[in-house]
Amino acid sequence: MKEKRVIKKTKRKLKVRNIIILLIIIVLIGLFSYYLTTLKIKNIYVLNTNILDDKTVIYTAKLDDYPSFLLTKSSDIKKNLLQNDYIKDVKITKSYKLKLYLDIEEYKALAITKDNKLVLESKKIVDNDYELSELPILINDISDVIDDFCKYFSKVDSTILTKISQIEYTPNNVDKQRFLLYMNDGNYVYVTLTKIDKINKYNSIKDQIGEDKGIIYLDSGDYIEIKESV
Repeated sequence: MKEKRVIKKTKRKLKVRNIIILLIIIVLIGLFSYYLTTLKIKNIYVLNTNILDDKTVIYTAKLDDYPSFLLTKSSDIKKNLLQNDYIKDVKITKSYKLKLYLDIEEYKALAITKDNKLVLESKKIVDNDYELSELPILINDISDVIDDFCKYFSKVDSTILTKISQIEYTPNNVDKQRFLLYMNDGNYVYVTLTKIDKINKYNSIKDQIGEDKGIIYLDSGDYIEIKESV
């Protein structure tokens, strides 16, 4: 009988010890999980922005307090960023070193209105909060063709856009999408929206003129009219 009692006590002790070990493991796991969730984002890198500054992107993403690295969802970050009129898309990458990369794709800014608003390729007209100035100025109303204007002008190279001083909507009986571009170098260019991609070859077209100034017709005929004074 004595041996049986000893066995029961031993089993009871083993059971209690196992429970204690299990509780310790649970507590350690809990503490480790808590530690991981309290680890904050260490660095945020904003990539490929031309208009927006890093501070604005981080604030828009609601990351300005550098929240928990693990608990911050990429889907939430993207949702917040896409509320900004300038942001077209974003790719979010997390690094194991608590680093966050925000690869931003902005909507292209196409022109500035007379009241200093930006026309974006998204067809939105927004406040020129970042005081962009190296874009052509729209000198008259284009509301009748705003959709097509944004669709086609988004194809113009950014380096060529900076060579355009002003844009004037000049429809006629034949072409309702005709525009006159006032170039910074003194040349004029007539072009229709469906042929706007031709303006991307402006540098080579200009070489044909040399030092002269002229009117370049890309809307029909593709010819140049040289003027002594334009």
